Amino acid sequence: MFNGKAILVTGGTGSFGKKFINHLLASSDPKRVVVFSRDELKQHEMNKALDAGVMRFFIGDVRDAARLRQAMRGIDLVIHAAALKQVPTAEYNPMECIRTNVDGAANVIDAALGCDVEKVIALSTDKAANPINLYGASKLASDKLFVAANNISGGHQTRFSVVRYGNVIGSRGSVLPFFRQLLAEGAKELPVTDSRMTRFWITLQQGVEFVSDCLQRMHGGELFVPKIPSMRILDLVESLHPGIAVREIGIRPGEKLHEVLCPKDDSHLTLEFDKHYVIKPSIRFYDMEVDYRRDRLGEEGKPVTGDSEYSSDKNPEFLSVTDLRALNQLEES
Repeated sequence: MFNGKAILVTGGTGSFGKKFINHLLASSDPKRVVVFSRDELKQHEMNKALDAGVMRFFIGDVRDAARLRQAMRGIDLVIHAAALKQVPTAEYNPMECIRTNVDGAANVIDAALGCDVEKVIALSTDKAANPINLYGASKLASDKLFVAANNISGGHQTRFSVVRYGNVIGSRGSVLPFFRQLLAEGAKELPVTDSRMTRFWITLQQGVEFVSDCLQRMHGGELFVPKIPSMRILDLVESLHPGIAVREIGIRPGEKLHEVLCPKDDSHLTLEFDKHYVIKPSIRFYDMEVDYRRDRLGEEGKPVTGDSEYSSDKNPEFLSVTDLRALNQLEES
């Protein structure tokens, strides 16, 4: 679906954006690929590394509605990956988080509608499910905005959907590069917030491929969740340095012991597919009638049973120490 299309990625110089664009250029023949981000140095380095004639680079911030409208002229598909993502940073800088994650989402929606974009898919996070921190709450608000945007697209072709997944292996600010740095500096123990902690675990490549597939699957209004394994924090430590001591430092502000991707309260809206879940919109769309049990790729899902919840501690699939070690080495290569 990307051949001959003009595609814009907000936050395009981030970990996801760079990987997605590399995947896009390697697997398809887009008409134009626009990177929209704030960092001129990263854009310069990315432009040199790619050296692709279809690439365009816009310096801009999702807080700037006028600049977004300029960047989206003639765009067919938008992947919204820009966000402030660090939980402690959001707790101490709440208004900055809201301006980027909530106001920025509204600006992306307005620009997409104004430029008659075909499809918009927004990246979310497990922290948006039953949020207890501001980052998660801001992303939940963003998710709600993108879902509801399908109700204000009257007269426009634009459709909006959301992808939600867990911790990305080795992404900036995550625990894996932090542990590696400590070990490289000769640390004799590693700090963990709580030894019982579990997390969903996904590679960057898996995240990129899932978003690409969901752009093809989407009707508009649905929230996609991949089926991915969980990991235990102590298993991650063991995979990096067998037998190393652990020091518990306590849960950080806004941090959860376990994460949720499909909340129990949304079970009546949740459909299970072979490799993913779909959470249907809780609101009615007045200009579109959709049977979300069958997506645009022809895949069929069925309602989940009872008050089910897809959480990192109750996940049927956990990565072993050996699995984690192999993934860590793959990500590092």
